[in-house]
Amino acid sequence: MKITLACLICALAGAASAHPGHTLEMELAQHFSGDQKEQTTNATNEVSIKIQGDVRVISANGIPNHQPGQFPNRNNPNRIAPQHYTFSVPLNPKIAANVTTLRMQPFGVAVNGVVFDPFAAEWWDDDRSSMWQYEPMNMRGRLGADESNAHVQPNGSYHYHSVPTGLITKLSGGKSQMTLVGWAADGFPMYGPLGYSDAKKTNSVVKKLKSSYQVKKGVRPSGPGGNYDGTFVADYEFVKSTGDLDECNGRFGITPEFPQGTYYYVLTDDFPFIPRFFKGTPDQSFARKGPPGRGGPGGPGGPGGRPNGGSPENPDQPRPPRRADMDEDPSGQPRKQPHNNNRGSVHEASMHRSANGKS
Repeated sequence: MKITLACLICALAGAASAHPGHTLEMELAQHFSGDQKEQTTNATNEVSIKIQGDVRVISANGIPNHQPGQFPNRNNPNRIAPQHYTFSVPLNPKIAANVTTLRMQPFGVAVNGVVFDPFAAEWWDDDRSSMWQYEPMNMRGRLGADESNAHVQPNGSYHYHSVPTGLITKLSGGKSQMTLVGWAADGFPMYGPLGYSDAKKTNSVVKKLKSSYQVKKGVRPSGPGGNYDGTFVADYEFVKSTGDLDECNGRFGITPEFPQGTYYYVLTDDFPFIPRFFKGTPDQSFARKGPPGRGGPGGPGGPGGRPNGGSPENPDQPRPPRRADMDEDPSGQPRKQPHNNNRGSVHEASMHRSANGKS
């Protein structure tokens, strides 16, 4: 029997308050399984969210429970296919002493089992060593993304690069409300772009929250040159208190699922779209498998352009060694990308591997 999520959320509101942080998504997961057959594959959505001791375990096949766009399409030649995801996140996450930079791996997973994977393996002049990585959401249509800001990796993994519009509409029933959309790799909850104007008051006006990142002023010192304009990840810098959110694109506050308050991340319509830093410690189940990769995911030091890879507020904190990323083949060896100055659609280098290293 199919149940609309708008009705389901209303029915479960009491349960979510009684057991903040896990009852709602567990119930949703039960109803997501087989809820909708998506357009470009015969597979149906399957997701299981269980509490095992002090860990939340999410198992899913990565098929969306909402209508995706048409894949393959002109700018994305890949077809959606089932995956084999199993992620673990702490049930009671802790704030770490320092933020952790997101590397070339998913930031988190949605309540429908689709991963949030913001980066693309695309560098200026096809040269990873240039350290100038393209920001996929600003690639002017070359991403081949659908209306839910998602597209497909060569292994068939459908994944979100920004706000998952279709999922939020299904969860909220089209209402303007704060919506839990998933869990970050460090265990903290992820919400859509709408939040309370006063983070501590549930009766305050709901508004679209804004990040505190801005495009830098001036000229790029190397690589592509030219003025900073948002084309590259390193074109952005964090400017404290210019928006509603911190450097991790999150904040502390009350949410419908956490009436006593929690730290939570927010997906925004502007950069970084999906957070690029963790407030807690990401679980290794989200790391792509393989030997250490090269370079960094965020241009010279990631957002903010810190040369040593530190966070925006901790520029002297070295970035930890990186794991294998999208430019490595199944054997773990870096692949040589063809030199191409006439850049076309973004296929994420045709070298994506699934979040668990399975293809």
